Amino acid sequence: MAKGKFYVVWVGARPGIYTSWAECQQQVNHSAGAKYKAFATRAEAEQAYAAGWKGYWGQSGSAPKKKAAESGKKGTEGSPPGSLEEIDYDSISVDVGTRGNPGPVEYKGVDTRTGSIIFSKGPIAKGTNNLGEFLAIVHALAYLHQLGDSRSIYSDSANALKWVKQKKVSSTLPRDSSTTEIWELIDRAEAWLRTHTYSNKVLKWQTREWGEIKADYGRK
Repeated sequence: MAKGKFYVVWVGARPGIYTSWAECQQQVNHSAGAKYKAFATRAEAEQAYAAGWKGYWGQSGSAPKKKAAESGKKGTEGSPPGSLEEIDYDSISVDVGTRGNPGPVEYKGVDTRTGSIIFSKGPIAKGTNNLGEFLAIVHALAYLHQLGDSRSIYSDSANALKWVKQKKVSSTLPRDSSTTEIWELIDRAEAWLRTHTYSNKVLKWQTREWGEIKADYGRK
C-alpha cells in the first residue's frame, strides 16, 4: 500500500495540515499567494507548520535550510546567493487524464493561481499519458502565442518537456485505426513547433515539493 503524503498549508483559506491533495487544493486554489508543501510524514509536516513557511517554501527536501545569503555561503552555481525556487503563479499548468495507458486521453490547461480551466481537449479515443502531456503543452504555447502572452507553462511530465524541446515525440504507440486521432494531433503539434518561435518558459512542476499540479485530474 502506497504511503500517503501530508500537505501543510501555511497561507490559504484554512491553514493547517491535510492528508490528501484534494483537501489541500480546496484551501489554496482560490487564495492569492497561497503557500503550501507536501511532506512524507506527519512529524515533518507538524514541524514545518510550526516553524512557518519561510524556512520551507520553495526548498527541495523536507528539512528547513538557511538561505545562502544568511549563512555567508555562496549559492548554487548559476544562481544568486539565497535564491529559492518558487512557483510562478502567473502561469498556465497543464495535465492529462487517462483511462488506461494507452487508453482514452483528455487534457486541460488551468490558471496556476486559481485553478480555473483555460482550455480542455478530449476525450481522444486512444493515446498515452506522455503524448497527452505533449499536446497539452503545445496547446498552451499556441494559445499564449495567439494572445501575445509571455506567461510560463508548467507540466509534470519530463518526457513531454523533452519532446517539446526536441520538437518531436518518441513514442512506441502504433499508428493504426485506433490511434488516428491522437497521431493527427501530434503531427500538427510538431509542425507548429517547427514553424513558430516563443519566449514562454516551459517548466517542470516539482511535485515532490509542491504537491500535485493544479491541473491534476485526481486519477492516480
